[in-house]
Amino acid sequence: MVMIYRLLWVVLILSGCAEQVSQQVVIDDKPKQLQTLPPIEPKPPSMTKGKETFYTVKKGDTLYSIGLRTGLGYWQIAEWNNIGANYKVLVGQKLKLFKGMPINADKLIEQRPKIVEWQPKIEQKKSIISNNREKVLKLHWQWPLHGKILRDFVTTNKKGIDIEANLGQSVFSAEEGEVVYSGSGLIGYGQLIIIKHDKLFLSAYANNESALVNEGQIVAQGQEIARCGRGRTGKPSLYFEIRKNGKSVDPLQFLPVR
Repeated sequence: MVMIYRLLWVVLILSGCAEQVSQQVVIDDKPKQLQTLPPIEPKPPSMTKGKETFYTVKKGDTLYSIGLRTGLGYWQIAEWNNIGANYKVLVGQKLKLFKGMPINADKLIEQRPKIVEWQPKIEQKKSIISNNREKVLKLHWQWPLHGKILRDFVTTNKKGIDIEANLGQSVFSAEEGEVVYSGSGLIGYGQLIIIKHDKLFLSAYANNESALVNEGQIVAQGQEIARCGRGRTGKPSLYFEIRKNGKSVDPLQFLPVR
């Protein structure tokens, strides 16, 4: 019996050692470290090649006057430079006059998803200025003043027309709209007034000796907006333009026949 108990005791000790050994094996058997792969670098967005022309905003400039000076549509410049609906520009701001990103850009603009917030639909009264580029209100143009045509559309290199006037003669709005520029910031235009009629059409009135309206003012058709001054030749005249999508069109195709 004593031998049997001793054998059982030995078996118990051996089994305990076996458990300790197995536990030690588990503890000492550390998992191998996984190889970490290098992070995948995202490819930079492709940039549109094109003529890289820039314009630096000067004192007295507006997006509309810049569009008039460069011959581009103000809405095109706004779209290319991510300018909001107020079309506000700052002195010293560098504007792209081409579509896409500059080829030699030092830094890429981070592409972030646009978050659209829900807003309740508010019914607004019909404005005199259409918000839809394709469905514009029908415009009925009138002459800004009565006088002989000194230079027609072809003579002005397809820019506008020069209308003979008397010094100080009243200049009237050819259509209703919003005054988007009133000033003398553009050399060679005197006191210049630009009126936005809708998403398509602008009208410009240059060579004025004085302006009677301010930027942001809504004017009616036939409202007096300026007093005529002298043109580049020294004679009293009004330089008049109509622009569609930022490009000059012949005003005589829109004004009533006299």
